[in-house]
Amino acid sequence: MNIKKILVSTLILANFACASVLGQGIYLKNFDKSVRPQDDFFKFVNGNWLKTTEIPNVESNWGAFSEIEENNKAILKEIIEDALKRKDKEKKGSHYQLLGNMYASAMDIKAINELGAKPLEAELANINAIKNTEDIQKTIARHQKMGTGTLFGVFVGADSKNSKEYAIYLSTSGTSLPDRSYYLEENPKFAQTRVAYQAHIAKMFQLLGENAEKSTQIAQKIFKIEYRLAEAQRTRVDMRNPQKNYNKKTLDEINQMLFNLDIKKHFELIGAKDVKEVIISQPEMLAMIDRMMKDVSIDDWKNYFRWRYVSSAAGYLSEPFEKENFSFFSTTLNGVKEMKSREKRMVQLLDGTLGQPLGELYVAKAFPPAAKAKMMEMIANIKDALADRINALAWMSAATKTQALIKLKAIGIKIGYPDKWRDFSSVDIKSNDFVGNLMRLRAFNYDFMLSKIGKPVDKSEWGMTPPTVNAYYSPINNEIAFPAGILQPPFFDFKADDAVNYGGIGAVIGHEITHGFDDQGSQYDSEGNLKMWWTKEDRTQFEGLAGRVIDQYNNYKVLDSVAVNGKLTIGENIADLGGVTLGFEALKKQWTKNKKPKNKDGFTPEQRFFIGFAQVWKRKYRNESILQRIKTDVHSPSEFRTNGTLSNFAPFFEAFNVKEGDKMRLPKDKITIIW
Repeated sequence: MNIKKILVSTLILANFACASVLGQGIYLKNFDKSVRPQDDFFKFVNGNWLKTTEIPNVESNWGAFSEIEENNKAILKEIIEDALKRKDKEKKGSHYQLLGNMYASAMDIKAINELGAKPLEAELANINAIKNTEDIQKTIARHQKMGTGTLFGVFVGADSKNSKEYAIYLSTSGTSLPDRSYYLEENPKFAQTRVAYQAHIAKMFQLLGENAEKSTQIAQKIFKIEYRLAEAQRTRVDMRNPQKNYNKKTLDEINQMLFNLDIKKHFELIGAKDVKEVIISQPEMLAMIDRMMKDVSIDDWKNYFRWRYVSSAAGYLSEPFEKENFSFFSTTLNGVKEMKSREKRMVQLLDGTLGQPLGELYVAKAFPPAAKAKMMEMIANIKDALADRINALAWMSAATKTQALIKLKAIGIKIGYPDKWRDFSSVDIKSNDFVGNLMRLRAFNYDFMLSKIGKPVDKSEWGMTPPTVNAYYSPINNEIAFPAGILQPPFFDFKADDAVNYGGIGAVIGHEITHGFDDQGSQYDSEGNLKMWWTKEDRTQFEGLAGRVIDQYNNYKVLDSVAVNGKLTIGENIADLGGVTLGFEALKKQWTKNKKPKNKDGFTPEQRFFIGFAQVWKRKYRNESILQRIKTDVHSPSEFRTNGTLSNFAPFFEAFNVKEGDKMRLPKDKITIIW
């Protein structure tokens, strides 16, 4: 599991879309008036959209964010195409030269097809030369530096228990399917996936030149290796425990628990000097990897590394590799019917690889400065609302309230884009070397990460690029961040009234701030250290309330019989509850400054707030996609993020006359608002 993902709680992990606006901020065309808001508010606000919208063939899901993303991609494409025209006239290392050359190399499909697997030949030869455990260790280190998925990885980030200093994290992985359940569960759908996965591995080896029979045998052995790794992995629920994930050990202590791997040697191989301590997320899995060094034959390890290497590069190779990779990972696992155009895929790739220089040009073109001032006003109101609620909590002691308020006041704020931009000018990006460009960028980013060792933590860094349609809270930095990409309708609309904006981006702000006080974030103090600041009694009270939220969401099902995992989604569910609560309370504060408006579009201001909240969560999923999300996503499906949240909230009951016994109102003894 990627350690970096543990350190950042995000709002969403997928694409969305919206329809044309009728009325400022309210999407009346999407409503289904045949549904009572007291029965299913999600469908009342989005039902007509759900009935009439088809998921595009190139997507696994479709919903309220897609239009924003499509708009952003159109802007990025304009910037990139301008760079393509200017690349030969600009200074080497300039934004336009880097972006133009990268895009030129990415779009030269004729040259890419002619090369086939040739860009991999040198490393495949290295893998084929493996003779012993020492060579295996060298391969792991080399693949880490190349950004290839391998048995374990190294990440440099703020120390969870000393947030001002960087620490070295070691995370274990080695599997390719979305979750350990895909390997281990006796579920017919997963059994079919396992067969399809092995067939996919075999096809990839055939593309490398192996015959069909041998490729099938290789695939079966690779699957056995990954199955053993999956058995040793912790569940995603277990990985939500930051204390359990924090296992700081000296290199000598780690080597004492290993028989075949030499961790000191490993850090020498990756170029990390003077490393004394490492934080391991899953020591037991590292021990299993060490044991397998001898249990698995050298030939099987060779094929395993060949597989992981070609799989990590397949999306950037010739069309046969690219199409086979898409067929399994997008179609089989997510139900996507067609590949996006190469232009769209490569625009997305440039955002992922050169997101800083591209983002700087995007912000200059698309981000209105007034958005930042409005966001700061909303954030201030929402922080004030949470302070009021903390002070009023009947179940929390004065001692814990004091610490909670200190943490709330200390939350940092990032809006739009970084205050300082990373310099990519030293990367050699050529117009005719697509895979080489990617490898040089990976090496550049890896070296940048290792260069942090021994330095004070730079809290100015961002975890997302500016065009990203998302937001996050970082518990180690104790900060919230809102990229420019999300500050657009339906989340944030300058033409809409406060009610709609507080129901949209206001609830998002409240959501991210609440992450500082969810099941994970609440274990970090005001400085971002993993340190319990609660009294024992208050923590017990909090966990009791969280348990009620877990029980509520465990009762929701998709595909008729697949239950939401309340323990996996608890952090996001708490944040959704906090988001709508704080957004509404902050809206009332805003009305004391600006007079409460009259009804509009047939709805009261309070009703418009809840409509604003519900319409940003509209989304449709393919069956394959929703099944994967239930197993891997810490967010509940969108309809439950809407209905599950609002069925707890008394102001919603009042706004829409939701009475006891209505489906949108939980029984009194079930209602849970924690913050």
